[in-house]
Amino acid sequence: MNKDPYGQLASALYSSVGKHARQAFGGTGAVLGTITGTGLKLDDFKHELQDYMVAETPGLFTVPRYMVTGTTVQAEQPNWDNKQIDTSFYFEKNEVEDVSLKLALQPGDRVLAVRVNGGNDVVVVSKVVSGHG
Repeated sequence: MNKDPYGQLASALYSSVGKHARQAFGGTGAVLGTITGTGLKLDDFKHELQDYMVAETPGLFTVPRYMVTGTTVQAEQPNWDNKQIDTSFYFEKNEVEDVSLKLALQPGDRVLAVRVNGGNDVVVVSKVVSGHG
């Protein structure tokens, strides 16, 4: 039986390219994990990672105008007799520059992690919570 040499070459190239693509993309991508007391345990990897990174988001923090209502106590004033006074405090819109949002992670928190640098490094991108409440 004579096989087509071009078909054999195409088959070999297809197999080789597929193998290299799987190797290149293996160990990359997003995965769920759990923060432990000593590191990060990924759902698809049996060992705990102690050396991982956490994403940080720099930016501008904007607080809208808002009002807080509360009670104040007028102590140590002559003739006030520690009276309580209901009052409201108004705060104008404010912007704070150079703010950095950091994840506050605790053991047991579920997280979304991304493998980078060919799977050599892991970055925790966010905390993951149930959509049911």
